[in-house]
Amino acid sequence: MVILTLNCGSSSAKYQVYDWDNKAVLCTGVVERVTQPGSIITHKVGGEKYTLESPCPTHKEAIELIMKEITDPKVGVIKDMNAVGAVGHRVLHGGEKFTKSVIITPEILETFREVQDLGPLHNPANIMGIEAAQKVLPNVPHCAVMDTAWHQTMPEFAYMYAIPREWYEKYHARRYGFHGTSFMYTSKRAAVLLHQKPADTNLIICHLGNGASVCAVKNGVCFDTSMGITPLEGLVMGTRCGDLDPALPFYIMRKTGMSADDMDKALNKKCGLLGITNGKYTDGRDIEDAAANGDKLAQLSIDMFSYRLKKYIGAYKAALGRVDAIVFTAGIGERSPIVRGQCLDGLEDMGIKIDRQKNEWSFTGNAETCISADDSGTKVFVIPTDEELVMTEDAYALMKGTYDVHTKFSYSFQDPAYVNKAREEGLKNDLVKRPHIADVLVRP
Repeated sequence: MVILTLNCGSSSAKYQVYDWDNKAVLCTGVVERVTQPGSIITHKVGGEKYTLESPCPTHKEAIELIMKEITDPKVGVIKDMNAVGAVGHRVLHGGEKFTKSVIITPEILETFREVQDLGPLHNPANIMGIEAAQKVLPNVPHCAVMDTAWHQTMPEFAYMYAIPREWYEKYHARRYGFHGTSFMYTSKRAAVLLHQKPADTNLIICHLGNGASVCAVKNGVCFDTSMGITPLEGLVMGTRCGDLDPALPFYIMRKTGMSADDMDKALNKKCGLLGITNGKYTDGRDIEDAAANGDKLAQLSIDMFSYRLKKYIGAYKAALGRVDAIVFTAGIGERSPIVRGQCLDGLEDMGIKIDRQKNEWSFTGNAETCISADDSGTKVFVIPTDEELVMTEDAYALMKGTYDVHTKFSYSFQDPAYVNKAREEGLKNDLVKRPHIADVLVRP
């Protein structure tokens, strides 16, 4: 039996097919430019990559294209869709109503519609993807794995805004947080690496990619997070501004005549690293290359990104008191020694001490590494995230009726003997290119 996971964005649809019996990823892929001209699917099986252009005017065609590829006689990985036992869907925003993943019913889907104003860039696409997949696979359970569910343990003083109470009671205005599936995975793995129970573990987890956020984990659950009612608040991101004076948008609107919709689009799509570099860059790799070649705005964007992150780490250290580990994850977190080094520089008085050589050697998405100095009071780990595995295990357990909230449920990756087979193979290639990775690997 296989589990299919789907992550539908506004103009994309990512997927993974997982062989449950052999605990192995059969294929991954993404359909890009959905709803736009030039739709293309990139389908990966093992070390091979296949691409195909095919019109996808809606997510329905994108889902059908995915089904076609994974059952294709030449590049597919299953004979037909009858092999699929369940489908896991990533949903950005579940509001306040969900503390864990759920089987999607018409009532659940209606709830997602009710809160889609809270996630206007993502939830409509999530809903379209679910509906499209249900039409193609009507006889298997479809499960929703929500980014916001992990954060529902935050105390009221952490998630509330200092606004009129009516805004919360009528319009549900509060901090929700995102990247929850990634935080859940990395928090469980950090506990394994620390040889501690999750309930005994305090962490600061930095999920750093095009979208970026920080989570303070206290006794194994979310205590605070940097994103807010939407993913706009918090860190500097690829195209999002993160924290700013709320009066600034009104000032610019009065000066330029921009509408509310124009400003919403600008704050989400034209700010962040893209705005700082004057419209040149959003990708961290491009920015680091440009900075190395003397681009002052590229360097400024690195400095601003790292400084904002450092302030959050300091704030969450104050909020938590004892911190067992700082965790870096996602593309920038896993592959940018520059950002990791800058945001932790000077925190020795807080018991956080990075080993600069270990930090330079840690450059892989295929292994867990430790980059803290031997005498650091707080460990510093780099842990590649695996949101798809969480979605897969949630979907399987929901199908079998064995699932529960994460504090009462045990995942396979919480076993010290857990091995990600695909990453173990990838690590072999990484070690050929960068043999020093072996010196920073951390095993349970």
